[in-house]
Amino acid sequence: MLLDNRNHGKVIDEMRSSLSSDGRLSILSGIFSIYGFSALKKELSQLKEVRLLLSNWDEAHAMLLSGTSSEVKIKNRLNQAQVAKECAAWLSKKANVQAYRGSSPITQNLYVSEVNGAANLAIQGSSNFTSSGLGETRSDAYEMNMGAKDAEGTKQLLSWFDTIWNDKKAVQGVKKELIDQLDYIASDKPGSLVYFVTLFNIFKDYLEDIDEESIIRSKTGFKDTLVWNKLYKFQRDGVLGAIDKLEKYNGCIIADSVGLGKTFEALAVIKYYELRNDRILVLCPKKLRENWTVYTINDKRNLLAADRFNYDVLNHTDLSRPGGKSGEINLETLNWGNYDLLVIDESHNFRNSGAKADGATRYQKLMDQVIRAGVKTKVLMLSATPVNSRMNDLKNQVAFITEGRDAALFDYGITSVENTLRKAQTKFNQWLKLPEDQRKAEALLESMNFDYFKLLDLLTIARSRKHIEKYYDATEIGKFPERLKPMNIKADIDTSGQFPPLKDVNMSIKKLNLAAYAPLEYVRMDKKDEYSRKYDQEVKGGTGVFRQVDRERSLIHLMRVNLLKRMESSINSFEQTVGKVHDKIQVTLEQIDRHENSEFEELSIEDIEIDDPMLEDYLIGNKTKILIQDMDLVRWRQDLEEDMELLAQLKNDAAQVDASRDAKLLKLKDVLKSKATQPINDGNKKAIIFTAFSDTAEY
Repeated sequence: MLLDNRNHGKVIDEMRSSLSSDGRLSILSGIFSIYGFSALKKELSQLKEVRLLLSNWDEAHAMLLSGTSSEVKIKNRLNQAQVAKECAAWLSKKANVQAYRGSSPITQNLYVSEVNGAANLAIQGSSNFTSSGLGETRSDAYEMNMGAKDAEGTKQLLSWFDTIWNDKKAVQGVKKELIDQLDYIASDKPGSLVYFVTLFNIFKDYLEDIDEESIIRSKTGFKDTLVWNKLYKFQRDGVLGAIDKLEKYNGCIIADSVGLGKTFEALAVIKYYELRNDRILVLCPKKLRENWTVYTINDKRNLLAADRFNYDVLNHTDLSRPGGKSGEINLETLNWGNYDLLVIDESHNFRNSGAKADGATRYQKLMDQVIRAGVKTKVLMLSATPVNSRMNDLKNQVAFITEGRDAALFDYGITSVENTLRKAQTKFNQWLKLPEDQRKAEALLESMNFDYFKLLDLLTIARSRKHIEKYYDATEIGKFPERLKPMNIKADIDTSGQFPPLKDVNMSIKKLNLAAYAPLEYVRMDKKDEYSRKYDQEVKGGTGVFRQVDRERSLIHLMRVNLLKRMESSINSFEQTVGKVHDKIQVTLEQIDRHENSEFEELSIEDIEIDDPMLEDYLIGNKTKILIQDMDLVRWRQDLEEDMELLAQLKNDAAQVDASRDAKLLKLKDVLKSKATQPINDGNKKAIIFTAFSDTAEY
């Protein structure tokens, strides 16, 4: 009969029905667990004699308390001492124990029950003498055992057991040693031992962390680099932590607060891997490119010139370019998959991984062509805000580290990255719905699942200024400056009060058709299918269609918002922007007039080359070109002229507000004068103003 402890019977059930109070049991097992004894305690205590042969003594006595991972619930009862005491008493009274020391390993386990001197049950297979091996608790493994009750089969297996048991050269009595182990488990332990065992289990995952000594003693010469010696203690700890996570988990997110030196920490990590002869790529926003390239060139501004950094620098946007050059790098011939370390500055820019209509997104190219392709790539990310509003932001960045494998951190206690962050998002959403007086940070932290904090602990380094002040010597770094509250100054637009109220201006902007920016809306009905076939694209993965007409509608909405934002900057900026839109409409109307007054042949947008210079007068639009002949020119002209009229009025009203009537500009002058005459710090008359003015504004 088959016994698999699942669908085809359990070992423990067969043994319970076969063991007798005047019988004998012979056990051959690689592992002996007190939880196996506990599962059969009643039946074992009634037996006349037990022979226990341990085929792997070194492991058997070490697994007395462990057994298998499926016995966690039994361990959590915290009655190990009592069970060990009962097991020791049973062994002393009923059992003989020997350990197999032969040269040929025994890979099978065996249980043979005897009644009145004859074997009545024999079970041979993979089940050890543990609660899961017997089938009392569910096993993580698939057990395979064969049971026999016939006289001939049980007799042969018992004879085989007797042969090993009586081989004095291969076996050794270990009953005393086993009982001594059980007595130790059953004994009272000093408080200090409990304390140290607790500490060990809490911090055991960190015992092999890379520390400063292991780094600076390395043969790379890292301790002699200029960048390492320029770092503060808290920055060095950040570097060591980042290197450790890169080595263990293949990636790290440094999320220190703004101003704590994430760039210098990253430079130290880069130098560590450069000294190991690794090839390194830094990806950064275009506006920050010079912040990174300056350390790779012979320049007076390069404070770390002695370290001779030699990493490549590319912009985030370069991932969208099929060719061309970025600095000295030819994107068309670049070997994207040959980087050992990837450093992503402002990594939150890659928090979205959605599909793109016209090909792979930057995220997808980075994942497929840099991280997954070629050599194994470690990923270091820098961001003060790795999570914006959704836990999915973090998931997409963690995916760079795990190469998109959801179970990549299974061995570290994270069974599923996606499920961990989904649960955290659910808790966060529930917290947002709480009344304001209950919506405290402490409540959120208490509700979060443990796996979420485990994930953050594994892959992120995040310190605040308060953390640095609390745990590091402030005399080394000095005191962080205290930020004054920003001055929020509200000023009117026009000192004379003649400029229309903002609600009226907003209403006028809402009335704008902005027809010049949405030509597809005015394509004749009989031509719409042609343009749909020409410009609409199926989203990658077949999840939908990217319609060009929808893109134009979104653009119009953004333009309306942009007009109001220009007024936030200054009335002069508003006037210039309105004027540019007005001029574009004027040019469009002139092009329509020329077309109506010319002779042309009927063309098809699907048959022509839209970039042909010969057709320039017949087409309108930039990237999305439309044949003027296919437009509903009456309706389009009507909306364009309506826009012209509204924009002309807005431009005229804004032009009346010159520098002498510009309330915001006059208020700013007052603030600057006050700053100059009454500086916050003695001798410091500098002013940093976060606003925008046109070149023609008077100061």
